[in-house]
Amino acid sequence: MKRHFLLLFMSLCCSLVMADSLTDSLENALKTAQGVQKVKTLNELFRTYLNSDPVKATGFTREALALATQIEDTKGIAASYNNLGIAYRNQGALEKALEYYLLSLKIYETLENKEGIATSKNNIGNIYTLKKDYGQAMKYFEESNKAFKELGDQEKIIGSMNNLGNLHSDLQLYEQALKYYSQAWQLSQKSGKQFSDALSNMGNLFFRQGNYQRAIEYYLRALDLAKKENDNLAILNITANLGEVYACAGQGNKAEENLAAALAMSKLLQATLVEPQIYKSMSANYAKQGKMKEAYDLMMQYDAAREKIYGEESSRKIAQMEMALNIQEKEKEVDALKKEDVIKSLELRNTRMIITSIVLGTIVLIAGFNLFFGTRKRHANSNAPR
Repeated sequence: MKRHFLLLFMSLCCSLVMADSLTDSLENALKTAQGVQKVKTLNELFRTYLNSDPVKATGFTREALALATQIEDTKGIAASYNNLGIAYRNQGALEKALEYYLLSLKIYETLENKEGIATSKNNIGNIYTLKKDYGQAMKYFEESNKAFKELGDQEKIIGSMNNLGNLHSDLQLYEQALKYYSQAWQLSQKSGKQFSDALSNMGNLFFRQGNYQRAIEYYLRALDLAKKENDNLAILNITANLGEVYACAGQGNKAEENLAAALAMSKLLQATLVEPQIYKSMSANYAKQGKMKEAYDLMMQYDAAREKIYGEESSRKIAQMEMALNIQEKEKEVDALKKEDVIKSLELRNTRMIITSIVLGTIVLIAGFNLFFGTRKRHANSNAPR
């Protein structure tokens, strides 16, 4: 177990070292950056620190939000809200994540920024998937996928297709889910940059179907790619999944190694969202070995971690935010109808003015002709011989 954790920890450290050059470059740029460019740099620093130091990352994007608000950089405000949503989602604070995603979406819609709208909708779909509100998740995922296709953004098309695959997998529509994953994998190969998500999701699919050996094969392939991508959150999730599938397959030692490593990484990365799964898998693994006290203690930790993320208060706040969004959408519809009525009234008014102008013009012309010919007639009469 120690050796396995050491390898994962070394992988994490190596990825952090490789990211150092980009981080150093951004931090140097930050020293002289001003205005909009400084907001952008701060938000980019959020991305570089997200996997290694989430607290520091959140600090950067909060600073970006404060500056963007001060200088009225609307696009920077939207990007900062989106980043805060990502940070809170990773920490398991789903209601706060949704709140920030909705704020980001509202601003991007005002700006008519198609990429921002699509990204926000994709993120909102992820929250609804985690809350098991599949109808809403499907709505947002399909809208974002359509938008990414229109924009031609290959990387985000791949991500949205993976999300649609996950959603169909949750609905036990496995054939359709596999189709989405396969398309996402093929697109990533064509793009020249292979992402681990599709392979990891295929592993999840085979795991759900009880095909543990195949699931392990895909997880291991995905883990190799995630290490090459230096994607620490992906490494964490795949390691947790491996621990769970090993536990179900009766390979207790391998399960314990992977789950212990995943739990340590989740603490290091402050990725609270994955912890309930890890505790539940640990409990199941101990139960299979007859260690019932350990299994019971871990189930208590599972309940506490899950309640923190999916509790009643969380659901209530999300419902309130969704109600507020629906009200805003209705207000937009009313405003649109009002504008349409105003336009129609103006058009009718213009038509009446044109008709009136034509009539008046005709009257003026007739009067002019009458005046002209009347004058000529009087002039002719005055010159006639008496």
